Amino acid sequence: MTIADQVTGSTIAGTAKPVDSASVDSKPAGARPRARAPAITLPAIGERELRLDLFRGLALWLIFIDHLPPSLLTWFTIRNYGFSDATEIFIFISGYTAAFVYGRAMLESGVVIATARILRRVWQIYVAHVFLFTIFLAEISYVATSFENPLYTEEMGIMDFLKQPDVTIVQALLLRFRPVNMDVLPLYIVLMLALPLILWSMKWRPDVTLGLSVVLYAVTWEYDLYLSAYPNGFWAFNPFAWQLLFVFGAWCALGGARRMSRILASPVTMWIAIAYLVAAFYVTLTWYVPQLSQFMPKRIEQWMYPIDKTDLDVLRFTHFLALAALTVRFLPRDWPGLKSRWLRPLILCGQHSLEIFCLGVFLAFAGHFILAEVSGGAAMHALISLSGVLIMWGVAWVISWYKRVADKSGAKTKNAVGNADLAGGG
Repeated sequence: MTIADQVTGSTIAGTAKPVDSASVDSKPAGARPRARAPAITLPAIGERELRLDLFRGLALWLIFIDHLPPSLLTWFTIRNYGFSDATEIFIFISGYTAAFVYGRAMLESGVVIATARILRRVWQIYVAHVFLFTIFLAEISYVATSFENPLYTEEMGIMDFLKQPDVTIVQALLLRFRPVNMDVLPLYIVLMLALPLILWSMKWRPDVTLGLSVVLYAVTWEYDLYLSAYPNGFWAFNPFAWQLLFVFGAWCALGGARRMSRILASPVTMWIAIAYLVAAFYVTLTWYVPQLSQFMPKRIEQWMYPIDKTDLDVLRFTHFLALAALTVRFLPRDWPGLKSRWLRPLILCGQHSLEIFCLGVFLAFAGHFILAEVSGGAAMHALISLSGVLIMWGVAWVISWYKRVADKSGAKTKNAVGNADLAGGG
């Protein structure tokens, strides 16, 4: 049972109904006690969780639009209305779906088999990252050479590659060198590498595992833990901090959401979330309308700024939690709109997130180049943005069609447990 199912009172087909406490108390004195329930619980295998697909697809579209130069369409992304952005959505859902798929594998097949499956998935993501890195560098280098504009190489962060390609390639394979807009996949790779340990710990003590994640997050802030990057600096997304969001997603998938259901269903929680989102919106308004900042107490400003994205500032994390709490409250699992053809493009992109993310990075630079050379106005910005979204949708549709046709013969014998796509992953 997922968070929203608890709030709305619905259940997944095939899951057991909750046991009435009165019936438990009325058991005969000599009745044998039940075996201890597992520390983690998983919903029964059924149809896809379309909400995960929907919001991961939305995150991919928002990431693409945010990577383009600012335009009118940029004002429709969530980063302009609060502290968090699409990255939080992507990492949380990645942790949720990964735990759903591989947590079941660990319970049913053991630690060794589950770890092997996770490592295979990590290898797939790593290969995709290397492939994207190669294509991205070729794209930037070709444009910079053909149009005799070295600013592209500097702006996209590949100047060091052109100076020392041999050293830079090795550093790229070690995930220490990354051009602009290529920071999410290395973060995802590191978090997935830690997933076997996370799931093994959650198998016995899920709440303790989440608590240890919080401790690591606090230690990261206190002692400034980070991973260095080449040629200098640090990772744009610090894995020691962002692991908290990933682990929280895994914790929710493995029964934490069910245990939080009463808190999420409370009107107090709803109004606290709304109040926080309104306050965050007002703060973001002061970034664009400086006159409004005079109504903010100076002490609050001094305490709040800077709102760090690299180390996942607590204000960003809390903002995401508020958005998630309201989403699961008002968007149930069986919402008819999830079957709407208007949301189908988003859902398709979310079902093939790895491929669409790589495509989005490529399209973002292509759009950036066109806008820089053509120097178009708002209409050109909107055309580039919408064209990119349509291309992402078209490619997702082709991938979905190909997988459906290619897997048709083996669909009856295919095991749904190990398929990340069936859980909203990909």
